[in-house]
Amino acid sequence: MRGSQQLSQFTKTHTQIHDLHWKDIHRELDTVGYARIQNFLDIEACNSLKNSYTSDALYRSTIKMERYSFGRGEYRYYDYPLPSIINELRRNLFPYLVDIANSWNLRLKNKEYFPSNHLDYINDCHENGQTRPTPLILKYKENDFNCLHQDLYGEIVFPLQAAILLDEPSVDFDGGEFILTEQRPRMQSRVEVVPLNMGDMVIFPVNERPIEGTRSNYRVKMRHGVSRVRSGNRHTLGIIFHDAK
Repeated sequence: MRGSQQLSQFTKTHTQIHDLHWKDIHRELDTVGYARIQNFLDIEACNSLKNSYTSDALYRSTIKMERYSFGRGEYRYYDYPLPSIINELRRNLFPYLVDIANSWNLRLKNKEYFPSNHLDYINDCHENGQTRPTPLILKYKENDFNCLHQDLYGEIVFPLQAAILLDEPSVDFDGGEFILTEQRPRMQSRVEVVPLNMGDMVIFPVNERPIEGTRSNYRVKMRHGVSRVRSGNRHTLGIIFHDAK
């Protein structure tokens, strides 16, 4: 049954996501460039997701990072139809993130306006030739790392994404910190190391975000990566809201 049934019971409900402190999340994204939601998934859900990493039927492709100079380690893209938990996370997070995304477009004077429904947005992606699903799970072993990058897969890009750590730091692995960098105009880059525990979710920009200047808002480029895992194994679920060509 492609593994979807074994994951469906862990779906985060619309009510649980609705009850998150979205005003605080919006403010944190505006001020520091990311928002951390602690204990977003429970241990059982985290274990189920990482244990399904070997279920080949769930995935459309596997990428060895070293082959493409992306770092070391590997990741697997889920295939359609997505497992229930992945599909529901995308669908239920999107209406809250889209308010933030549209407010950023206004601040940056971008003409793009995102629909409130994720299915409508995915239809836009597919009409533009971006038909391949982008949610993924990443696996790192000792000495693996992920170079700083952006998850851009075509012309249509939703400006926010999420990652959920599926292992416990200092228990399952050491090192492997989640890192964000911010390229500020005419200034040196700013680096942020985001502390995460098992089940924590971080929401962060895919490409750029607005910062309020003295006269107007200006845009800064963002990149993210993972530092070297010093020991153990680290798994992460990545939720990207646009599809790929």
